[in-house]
This record gives sequence, C-alpha cells and structure tokens, in this order.
Amino acid sequence: MGNIFRSLFSAFGNNNQKESEEKNVRKNFDILKYDGIRAQQIGKTAYAIKCYTEALSLLPDLEVANYLVSLYTSVNQYDQALEVINNLLVSLPEEPDALYLRAYVYHLMKEEEKAVVDCEGMLQIVPENIPAYLLLAKSRKNLGDYLGAIAALTKALAVKEDLQEAYLLRTEVLCVLEQYTEALSDIEKLIELQPEEELAYLFRGKIMEQLNKNEVALTDYQQAMELNPFNMEAPILYGSLLLKLEKTTEAIAFYDEIIEIHPDFAKAYAERGRAKNMQGDKEGALEDLKKSLELDPQGENAQKFEGKHANFDDLYKGGIF
Repeated sequence: MGNIFRSLFSAFGNNNQKESEEKNVRKNFDILKYDGIRAQQIGKTAYAIKCYTEALSLLPDLEVANYLVSLYTSVNQYDQALEVINNLLVSLPEEPDALYLRAYVYHLMKEEEKAVVDCEGMLQIVPENIPAYLLLAKSRKNLGDYLGAIAALTKALAVKEDLQEAYLLRTEVLCVLEQYTEALSDIEKLIELQPEEELAYLFRGKIMEQLNKNEVALTDYQQAMELNPFNMEAPILYGSLLLKLEKTTEAIAFYDEIIEIHPDFAKAYAERGRAKNMQGDKEGALEDLKKSLELDPQGENAQKFEGKHANFDDLYKGGIF
C-alpha cells in the first residue's frame, strides 16, 4: 500500500512540476514578446529582433514570427525572414498564415514561382482566403501569366464582390492585354465603390485615351489631380494628352501652373520644354530642359542626353523630346 501512495504522490508531483515549468516558459515568452513590441515601437530594432528571436526559441508563435519577419523584411534581410518562417512551419506544418507569410516574403524577393506554390498551398487549406488570391494574382502577373492572374482575381471577387483591390489589379492586367472594354467595366465598378479613389480615375483616363475618348480622359486626369494635388503622374498624363491633341498653348499654360505649385517638378519642366519646342521656341525649350536636368540629373531625360549629344544645341536633332 505504501508503494502505491508513493507512486501516486510522485506522479502528482511530476505533473505539478511540469505545469510549473510550462507556466514559467509562457511567462518568459510573454516578457520577451512584449519587450520586443515596446522596443519595436520606439525604434530599437536590434533589441526587438533579439527579444522576438529568444521568444520563438521558447514557443512557436505566428504573431511573434510575423513581427520578426516584418523587421527583417524592412531592412531587406529576406534570408533571415525565411529562416524564421521555415522554423515556424516545422512546428506548425499546416499553418496557412505561415504559408502566406512565406509567400509574401518570396514575392518581395521576386521569387514569384515559389510565392505561387505557397499561395496555392494556403488556398488548399483555406479555399476562400482573399489575401492569398490577391498575392497569387500579383505573383502570376509578375511572371507574365496574365490569364492566371485574372483567374485568381475573379475567384477573389466571387468571395467578395466589392473587393476594390481586385478590380484595380484586374483593370491593370486587362490593360496589359489591351482588353480595354473589359478593363473599363472593372474600373467603373471601382469608381462606383470608391468615388474618391484617384488611381481609378487615372486608369480610366488611360483607358479612355486608348479608346480615343480624349476629352473624357482629360476630365478623368483632372479629377485625379483634384482628389490628390500631390499625385505627380496625373499632371504629366494630362499635359501629354494636350500635346498629343496639339494644344500646345494650353499645355504650356497648364505646366506654368503646375510648376508654380511644384517648383521642383523636373518632369514638368521637361514636358513644358517639349511643348515650347513644338511651338518653335527652341530657346525656351532649352532652358526648361536644362532646369529639368538640374533637378533630376539621374532621370529619364538625363539618360537620353548622356553620351548622345555634345552640347544642348544638338538635343533636338537627337530627339530628346
């Protein structure tokens, strides 16, 4: 009888000891986790990485792994980020969010084939996961698999029919395929869902240009500028369309206004120079081009100029505009 009681008390003691050890591990894990969060919030990245790494050595945890991966990717340390995720997947081999996290890192690394594999693996576990469909579409688009990207976005929209990002991305892919009528349908749906989205008007303007509806395109570019005066693409599209329509005087006046608002906008000087050149004002065009190169010595126009012209007088012969 004594031996039985000793065995019972021994087992009870072992259970208590095990529970105590598990509580201690959890306590230390929580301390390291929240120390890491506080360190990350105040910019102490190295200390945050140390805390998160030590926490994960105690317990596998998706949230902490996510924090650590975000720190590594923010400084382009992708190999370290992948190591964190792969270690997590050893403990949680079918954790769909870990697969998505790895796919995202592969996407950042431009290893799109691997990103596709992980996205598809996640979708086998969680068939209606919208982030996985969106990332899958982006990776397929970057691989040149435009039909595959459209298929992924269509499935995402079947899950959530008002998914704005899917409409915008599918519009972009359809434009690459020159399917402008279909693209127009998508972008107008996006405008219906989010009438304050400037990118929607930019895309619709580009589509309208392709469909030779130039006045509508001008209106869309103007709308994008009104929604965001700091969008630097919209004024270039607007001004370039004016020049395509040979409205050079209007284009120059427009760029005068843009330059007054954004005096360091190199591309605006270059485009105003192009308009002046079209009007035969070589001197004015040259001054604008010089200003553009001063503001952006590594830009597109500088690349055109480099090694091709001995001096500015030869620029127009070389087709800088």
